[in-house]
Amino acid sequence: MTTLVSTTDTVTRDALAVLQPGFTGTSAPDWLLRRVGEGLASVGLFGRNIHSPEQLAGLTARLRAERDDVLVAIDEEGGDVTRLEVRNGSSFPGNLALGAVDDVDLTRAVARELGRRLAECGVNLNWAPSADVNSNPDNPVIGVRSFGAGTGLVARHTAAYVEGLQTAGVAACTKHFPGHGDTAVDSHHSLPRIDVDLDTLHTRELVPFRAAIAAGSKSVMSAHILLPALDPTRPATLSPRILTGLLRGELGYDGLIVTDGMEMDAIAGTYGIERGSVLAIAAGADAICVGGGLADEDTVLRLRDALVAAVRSGELPEERLADAAARVRALASWTQGARGAAPEPGADMQEGTAPGAGVGLVAARRAVTVTGSAEPLSEPAYVAAFTPVANIAVGDETPWGVAAELARILPGTETGTYGSGSASPAAEVLGAAGERRIVAVVRDAHRHAWMSEALDALVAARPGTVVVEMGLPVAPPRGALHIATHGAARVCGVAAAEAITGRAS
Repeated sequence: MTTLVSTTDTVTRDALAVLQPGFTGTSAPDWLLRRVGEGLASVGLFGRNIHSPEQLAGLTARLRAERDDVLVAIDEEGGDVTRLEVRNGSSFPGNLALGAVDDVDLTRAVARELGRRLAECGVNLNWAPSADVNSNPDNPVIGVRSFGAGTGLVARHTAAYVEGLQTAGVAACTKHFPGHGDTAVDSHHSLPRIDVDLDTLHTRELVPFRAAIAAGSKSVMSAHILLPALDPTRPATLSPRILTGLLRGELGYDGLIVTDGMEMDAIAGTYGIERGSVLAIAAGADAICVGGGLADEDTVLRLRDALVAAVRSGELPEERLADAAARVRALASWTQGARGAAPEPGADMQEGTAPGAGVGLVAARRAVTVTGSAEPLSEPAYVAAFTPVANIAVGDETPWGVAAELARILPGTETGTYGSGSASPAAEVLGAAGERRIVAVVRDAHRHAWMSEALDALVAARPGTVVVEMGLPVAPPRGALHIATHGAARVCGVAAAEAITGRAS
């Protein structure tokens, strides 16, 4: 009887160890602290959990008071996807901007400084970088989160990002294996399918992951996508062929395999999160990410009990669960040893930058490309923000655009927001702008017919219009001045405003 109880306790602790749940609020709830004490080895943070760096540091310290080696994870890609600066926008441009500059030393420096700030707040696992080759420009969920459409470009910057982040003592989590770039469906909403042959997968999708593994990425995140060439029946997250056969066997990866959010409809809507979690661990995943939308104790207990029940029934080998939990604990141990590795602020600044300038703004400035010519804007303008519906990964909490920075430089500048529901966006903009110069700000204009039509009408009526593209710059340049920022981070908006006015911040 004693042996049975001991075994059961071990299985329960292992089941808790493989979960990476979220929670609500800016302080750790009692239930979370209790479960951490019982064996929960990881906690995931989102924008809802963060108010300030000081508050975040206090939160992570409280978690570590319960368990010193707890993994505190965050989805902090920089650029459009920020949790650390969810209320104001990121101080770092995202991957597409870094890929546009194509300076691996700069990418490494940006990742290192981002890692330093995370480590300073007690965060030791970052669900980044995205290693997806954005080969489909109509991809609704990757886009500017990718370094670009070139395989070699993405590979070298993925490796540099992993190196920079981990130099700061924060574990990287390279995603979304085996590659989410050639999808036209958002896996938050349904199951994407990539119908390419094995040769394409090996020469395109898998190359950046090989580079990440060679760079020592401490973890890899699986994608909820179906790739019939690899497995015609199971999405990658649930596929033994992909996680164990390909990632572990063929690519030789020995680090932690983390799932993408199990509450996403690609899994939850088809398998359910309990069944999906059991299948994922059985397939070779080591950690179950859940909590972006499900953030309560009930979710943790349901997943824990589903894993324990699967072990007891023989569906999930106890050794597989134990192996997964051991990999989680091994990464936790690495992060303990890596504490204090963060560099001093500005240690990676590029030569010739102004004193006090952050590497993120340096990178954002270098990423700006300008087409056309016009006199610098010197009078208050009217900013028309054409705003698409944000995907779930980006969220709609974070402000973006150039209006705030232009208003700071040119007081009196006003702005209006226009969406696909506007009856006649161009006419509305012209009426609101009056005689002021118009600055039209867009995000992925090539993906939104209403946005392109509005831009064409606006530029035809007012040829002096300035157009700022803050998404993928696929559509032909329009306007007297066309500025591509390659992302919508706060620093990208600053860099665009500088280009429009000819004034540095």
